[in-house]
Amino acid sequence: MKTGKKIFLPLLIGLVQLVWLPVGQAQIKLSVDTLECPIVGFGVGLVAPSGGNSYAFALDGSKSADGTMATLYDAPYLDFTINSAFKFASNWLITLDGDLWFGLSGDNLTHRKERMGDIFSGEVLLGFGGYDGVVTCYNRALMARIGVGNIQPIIKGNPNSGIMLRLTGGPIWQRTVFAQNLNESPVPQLNERYRRIYDHYRSGIILTEGIGLWFMSNYLNLINFSVELQVSQCLTWPVRAYTLDNYLGLNGKDEHTYLDFLFGLKFTWMFPLKGKTSYDYYLF
Repeated sequence: MKTGKKIFLPLLIGLVQLVWLPVGQAQIKLSVDTLECPIVGFGVGLVAPSGGNSYAFALDGSKSADGTMATLYDAPYLDFTINSAFKFASNWLITLDGDLWFGLSGDNLTHRKERMGDIFSGEVLLGFGGYDGVVTCYNRALMARIGVGNIQPIIKGNPNSGIMLRLTGGPIWQRTVFAQNLNESPVPQLNERYRRIYDHYRSGIILTEGIGLWFMSNYLNLINFSVELQVSQCLTWPVRAYTLDNYLGLNGKDEHTYLDFLFGLKFTWMFPLKGKTSYDYYLF
């Protein structure tokens, strides 16, 4: 009987200790896993066109720099982005970006007096009843780009972060926006119908190559971001049946095709939808 007690008591104590032992004391952290999860993000950046590499192509094969983004609008442009991505454990990415561009300086349409000379009285727009009209003229572009990317780890102990390479492409729409000051005399020649003559509305496709830094914290869910340098090629065609631009000599259908090269820098704050990075463990 005494011998049975001597064996039973140590065994009971050992079982109790095993049950109440904190999980962390029975595990050894070995290495970080590569995370597989969906991600949403919000980005902001700057975009500027390259005037020297942007051209307008006519039907006869001739080309010029007139009418490109670089000559129509003063740079840079603000770039706001809502994006989503799926990151695979192999560090490959599938991404979908929705971008909005508009002029940083606000009133950034160049040579607007020369372009719209018919509705100017001296240096100001001619408003209703002969009063001065106040109109802000700026560019706006919308685009949706789907893409693929890859992350090359460079940070020891964090395989989810590194150099990011990405290729995206999709449709783009861009035009001049005329925002009238409601407290001033309205300009009837730029109402909802007539402004289409002057807005240089174009649609097309954009292709973007990006390289940057992709960082995902091992410990903090909110410390996930990317910084990306982007180079874009944008090919657009006029949409309107009639365009009036005295500066470009347009008085009818714009028959040109426009090729613009753009450079951008973007910061994106990312939110993984699968908690913190996981780890490999050994149990004992």
